[in-house]
Amino acid sequence: MTPVHPSLSLMLGMMRLHERPELQAPARLADWIEARLDQGLDWFDHADIYGGDGHNERLFGEALRHRPSLAARVRVVTKAGILIPSGNTKHYDSSPAWLAGAIDRALGRLGVERLDLFLIHRPDPLMEAEATARVLDDAVQAGKVAALGVSNFLPEQWRRLQAALSHPLTHHQLQLSLTKTAPLFDGNFDALCRDGLSALAWSPLDGGTLFQGAAGQALARLAAHHGVSPAGLALAWLRRLPGSPVPVIGTLDPARITTLRDEARLSLPRQDWFALLEAARGQEVD
Repeated sequence: MTPVHPSLSLMLGMMRLHERPELQAPARLADWIEARLDQGLDWFDHADIYGGDGHNERLFGEALRHRPSLAARVRVVTKAGILIPSGNTKHYDSSPAWLAGAIDRALGRLGVERLDLFLIHRPDPLMEAEATARVLDDAVQAGKVAALGVSNFLPEQWRRLQAALSHPLTHHQLQLSLTKTAPLFDGNFDALCRDGLSALAWSPLDGGTLFQGAAGQALARLAAHHGVSPAGLALAWLRRLPGSPVPVIGTLDPARITTLRDEARLSLPRQDWFALLEAARGQEVD
């Protein structure tokens, strides 16, 4: 197993890779990947639907094939289980045939020998836990996958799958940010901690909405006090939680990545953490 080290401050999300024409050429993307690795950022978050039909995984793999020395340095996360067929109904598929094929297709597109972390992207109401667990265990046993996890699951959903697995679920990727705090109060984050899952937070800046209104004002005020950007402070707020959830950031801009990497390491005082929470929720804690 290749765990996400608790000191890791950021994971780099590849969802928008196809929107950056300057990174489409394998040599240019290889330069970008190598620069991130040299910064100590080696975890890259993919999904088979990013860019459509594995496009972004394919771009990433072409860069690794262009510069083979990078393949041993990157740590790749990918997700599968959401299907968006043209002209048909969007649906989820956690069937053994689909997941086994998805793992093999991801390995082929990414050009790596093993996925460091494979996640089921969404809970599937039609999931047969025993059958799904069998194909995931087989992938680990075969060396195709180092570690397993889920994304957007509720506790009983991941526990039903875990009960059928021989290997542990190690990670849960969930939506969590200063303005998306429901998991902190409905028991889901506590369940994650209790079950030993490491949290990966997608949309940690909530698409920029947390810079608006009272939350945005509080972020601006405290960011100035701490000498960081509001975005960096929002990530530091998230990292202050137990287990230090790892934000999956969507920016591909090198300067912004560097800023967020450094500022996310801020040790936020407890009182400031609660001041931000109060501003975002519009009420004091009870």
